[in-house]
Amino acid sequence: MFQENSARGHFAMTSPSQTAATESDAPGLGPQGLKKEKKSKGGELVGRSPGQLMWMRFKRDRTGVVCAIVVIAFFVIAALAPVISSLYGKDPYTLYGGEDPSLLDEFSYPAGPNGGISGDFWFGIEPRLGRDLFTQLIYGIRTSLGISLAVTVLVVVTGTIIGITAGYVGGKTDYWAGRVIDFLLAFPSQLTFVAFMPVVVALFVPPGDETPTYVRVIALILVQWALGWMGLARLLRGQVMSLRERDFVEAARVAGASPWRIISKELLPNVVTPILVQSTYMLPLFVTAEAGLSFLGVGILEPTPDWGRLFHTAGQVYEGDPTFLLFPGAAMVIFVLCFNLLGDSVRDAFDPKSGR
Repeated sequence: MFQENSARGHFAMTSPSQTAATESDAPGLGPQGLKKEKKSKGGELVGRSPGQLMWMRFKRDRTGVVCAIVVIAFFVIAALAPVISSLYGKDPYTLYGGEDPSLLDEFSYPAGPNGGISGDFWFGIEPRLGRDLFTQLIYGIRTSLGISLAVTVLVVVTGTIIGITAGYVGGKTDYWAGRVIDFLLAFPSQLTFVAFMPVVVALFVPPGDETPTYVRVIALILVQWALGWMGLARLLRGQVMSLRERDFVEAARVAGASPWRIISKELLPNVVTPILVQSTYMLPLFVTAEAGLSFLGVGILEPTPDWGRLFHTAGQVYEGDPTFLLFPGAAMVIFVLCFNLLGDSVRDAFDPKSGR
């Protein structure tokens, strides 16, 4: 596609991302009758940037906005968990059932109704130990989101580097990268996580010694990262293979641009959309994977609060205290659902041809 450059008197090639922004800025082409043009003080037509157009599309999606607010609220709660706990006057480690035996009955279940929910314990107390469930939940969210966010960042960086490099360089590099991706994708992820967690932990701690929490956190990050980057790398590899033959890439190559400049200035801007969309889908998957490992007893262990540990405890006491599962389960469902819906909204906002 060519765009006339009146200042220089010649034609310049544009990339697909630039073309999409130009077409979306054209008068009368705005979705739902929204005007895309603005006039400067001199009366000249000034188009909006691609980022502005994407933000405008996203703001019109009420579901996406609501889900974004909910997701941000989860991250704020996780970041401010110590502050919230201090204001609340409880912590996730104190055995309140031992301090006040009246909180638990003779079977070590909450003596009060609905799992011991009261003005002092907003979400009730944990059976057997009498710990506060509200602070356990907010600290558990903090642990799970911190681990999952670190895994997502590593996966995105690794998948982007390998996928773009393999797709652009081609040849043997692309062949071997594709074979490694196919090989690693053949492993059942959850079973492999469970099998390799003890192996990775043993690299840091001798057998028989107590494993510090930070070692388990590192092991969780490494195991999920090692088997989490292949999907994004395969997606970007395919997209870059089609983009590298386009005219704007060939023009940059003929102009003497280095491979690094072609990748960073021409290819990477055109694969930002799938990277962001896949990121919004991957993070909740890693949250549930981390919670699943802790639930199975190979992730975070007591007394560190964790989303998966709450499910593990709930599975042991659900017959006597079914309320204990309510708040951790509802929080997990809300977070995963909102993050997935947010991913759909981000995809639609970045797609100029979307009908939404």
